[in-house]
Amino acid sequence: CSASGPPPPPPIMVRGGGDSGAGPPERLFARGRRDWRQEGNRLFQAGDYAAALPPNTRAWSLCAGPPEAPVLHATGPPATLKLVSGGRAPGPWRAIEADGHDVKALFRRSQALQKLGRLDQAVYDLRRCVSLEPRNKAFQEALHDLGSSMQEKMKFMSCTDSKVEQMFQILLDPKETDTDKKQKAAQNLIVLAREEAGAEKIFQSDGVRLLLRMLDTGREDVMLAALRTLAGLCSGHRSRTMAILAELGAPRVSAMLGVEHKQVSLAACNLLQVMFDALKEGLQRDFRGKEEALVLDPSKELKLLIGHLLEMLNREGTSAHGRDNTLNLLIKVVPRKSLRDPNNSLTLWVIDQGLKKILEVGGTVCEAPDSLTVTENSRMSAAILLSRLYSDLKCDAERENFHRLCEDYVRSWFEGHGLAGKLRAIQTASCLLQGPSEAGNQVLELEGIMESVLALCASVREVDQLVAVEALIHAADKAKRASFITANGVTLLKNIYKCSGRDSIRIRALVGLCKLGSAGGTDFSMKQFAEGSTLKLAKQCRKWLCNEAIDAGTRRWAVEGLAYLTFDADVKEEFVEDKAAVQAMFQLAKSEDRSVLFAVASTLVNCTNSYDHKEPDPQMLELAKYAKQHVPERHPKDEPGCVRRRVRKLLAAGVVSALTCMVKSENPVLTNSCRELISRVFLAVVEEAADRGSVVAQGGGKALIPLSLEGTEVGQAKAAQALAKITITSNPDMAFPGERIYEVVRPLVSLLHLHRTGLENFEGLMALTNLAGISERLRQKILKEKAVPMIEGYMFEEHELLRLAATECMCNMAMSTEVQELFLAEGSDRLKLLVLYSGEDDEKLRRAASGTLAMLTSVLPQICGKVTQVTAHWLEILQALLLSPNVELQHRGTVIVLNMMAADREIAAKLMESEMLEILSVLAKEERNKPRVAQAAKECLAQAVAYGLIKPNVNGE
Repeated sequence: CSASGPPPPPPIMVRGGGDSGAGPPERLFARGRRDWRQEGNRLFQAGDYAAALPPNTRAWSLCAGPPEAPVLHATGPPATLKLVSGGRAPGPWRAIEADGHDVKALFRRSQALQKLGRLDQAVYDLRRCVSLEPRNKAFQEALHDLGSSMQEKMKFMSCTDSKVEQMFQILLDPKETDTDKKQKAAQNLIVLAREEAGAEKIFQSDGVRLLLRMLDTGREDVMLAALRTLAGLCSGHRSRTMAILAELGAPRVSAMLGVEHKQVSLAACNLLQVMFDALKEGLQRDFRGKEEALVLDPSKELKLLIGHLLEMLNREGTSAHGRDNTLNLLIKVVPRKSLRDPNNSLTLWVIDQGLKKILEVGGTVCEAPDSLTVTENSRMSAAILLSRLYSDLKCDAERENFHRLCEDYVRSWFEGHGLAGKLRAIQTASCLLQGPSEAGNQVLELEGIMESVLALCASVREVDQLVAVEALIHAADKAKRASFITANGVTLLKNIYKCSGRDSIRIRALVGLCKLGSAGGTDFSMKQFAEGSTLKLAKQCRKWLCNEAIDAGTRRWAVEGLAYLTFDADVKEEFVEDKAAVQAMFQLAKSEDRSVLFAVASTLVNCTNSYDHKEPDPQMLELAKYAKQHVPERHPKDEPGCVRRRVRKLLAAGVVSALTCMVKSENPVLTNSCRELISRVFLAVVEEAADRGSVVAQGGGKALIPLSLEGTEVGQAKAAQALAKITITSNPDMAFPGERIYEVVRPLVSLLHLHRTGLENFEGLMALTNLAGISERLRQKILKEKAVPMIEGYMFEEHELLRLAATECMCNMAMSTEVQELFLAEGSDRLKLLVLYSGEDDEKLRRAASGTLAMLTSVLPQICGKVTQVTAHWLEILQALLLSPNVELQHRGTVIVLNMMAADREIAAKLMESEMLEILSVLAKEERNKPRVAQAAKECLAQAVAYGLIKPNVNGE
């Protein structure tokens, strides 16, 4: 029985003979109990609290029954109170278990709980004491004192100063061995730094110096806590960032990127990015004026930081992942975020000061002596950075300078450094071809470069062949150069593929052949190789892809080959049938080697035919044939039925899980182009309504939201359309739980813009209709995104489906007060359009318009008068609604008539003077077949009777 519940019933006592007293056994039992109790009291009075506890406990255990047990148990706690500080708190309080109304035991327990620091439970016991004995001043004073103690403790605990001091003491104490305690202190410090008040308190409390001490400890967990706390202090605060940077020093912050510990390097990367954002964008809060007075121009600090980052790229002690983090950070902070910003001076400065350092990373040959330590992602990251810098240039003069610097760097290695220099020059050219291809193509045109590439393909050294074959693959992107390589290098690649004993070389040669063999793209009539050759190449790619004995970096090239070969429909069919190969590709997509993402996405786009293709005009086809021009042909296996079968097989193999994992990558390798490809695949897999549930269940809905908000315009549109399809056929609350449902609104509204296709407009309107019917908060979100004017615009569309979807969306939006008020605006045709649509031939359109009208007339009585003014045919339209064979339309019509009659007697008189009276009288008798319609019709007639416009019959009808 719990202490707060009713006392348990007394046990049944069996007494013999008529002896009303306790027998000898009971007396002996009582004497033993008294002895233990007296012994405990004697020791307690002598101050030996530890020795007093066992006798008291023994006395409790000898309780005979309820009448005396509570009295005995209530005397036990005093001995235990003195032991609380040593952590020896008493066990269950048997007196309270025996009698929940024992105030003495409750009071003693509250004292023990106070000593234990469990003040909330102590207050509960004291309140029960006061409720049992309201006039007991001792209980009242104790409760008052305890309340004051709790307030003081809460005030102390909430004091930020004490919090900060305690956390730093725990983290900096070398004798502290409690790991959980230190982790909790670190987490609390990080959380505190993310709040402005907490961040300022840490900063003002000499926190930066203490954080530097934490960095000096060399312990990874403490360093991580310090770096993450510093990131919180710098976030959105320019002056604080400047002060921390001055205290910490740019070289030290940059050097943290190059440490061997991956998590520390990532935390340092995040801190630097926060610093860059704070310096570039300044304070984002209300006290900007104060900030601008403190910090005028952060450009010096920006260049100082970036300069140190550039030095990190070719510094010997920098770790491989630290070098990757540095490249990724430069990608994020150097180029302009918007081309509308006219200032690209930072990009120009980085090109002048650090382009050669970036090229050095991109041109690193891992097997060469004294080469930089890099990962499998480093060259791709360097290529992306070079591409971003090149795209950020504004004029031809800036681009010419970029080309000149690249050519000078490649030429400096190609000439005068022997074979090692040539390898580095060709590797640099490969990096440029993967990034700013225009610069890469110009480098390839330098004298001797292509000849050296072809010559090194025949080298006996593996490293020479690796570098040369990769360069050949990247060089084949342009049709002009592809034809040159087809004429000069195909035979060489075939020989390498057949004769080389190294899989790493053969697979690259195979990819080169795949790339050249797919030069015709999806055009069935343009094939570079003989019939069946591409199938053989694809079969070998699948074989290597499934061979787990080969390292992931080499298997990645098999996916590269399939990305080219899957332009062929026969290859697509064979690939999706090979479930092991498909799943092996998905496993690579989930691996740490992010450079495979684009190849995986390209392969999936090819298999799902999710690229854009327009059906040619038949007349133009005939004209092209007459002029003997080439006409593209579609493969029979690329027909819609075949594509749907391939999509279903990919779904069964786990394509959604792979795509979701790919989207989660924060690596720059996930470029906007790659995001667009993933969006296209998502749109293809949600094409069939039956597949959308499984897509959502595997996280597809969540993954589509960032895709719809970032990336290329086409990619965002594809992702938004996929979101719309899911929202139309799924329960939005289930598909996008919690706050995620509000993130879906903006992508859906983007589908309403005029430059979108009619299908995108339609699906966007349908999805918004579903969302608008869920809650007022969602309707407010749609209003905030300024979707209502666009919805209204589509209500005037000539296309029937668009007009219907817009009207249905407006019907749900009209539940919002702001939208309702729009229909009262003078000079607006909104109400007139609804009335006219209520009389259209399209039954669905009539239902949506009349539903909106019924809602508006019920909440805005003044609308009722306007209905009679917007068109002379209003009465005919209402009568047609009531006479419709569709029960829903009849019900909407009767509700509108009822609202109008209730709003104004004159309107009611007009209605009763017409044929409406006869129609309502007939409908009022349809109780069995149309109960809702009959009820509304009766209410209309009752209102007319109340106005005195009609009189009931003798029988009351």
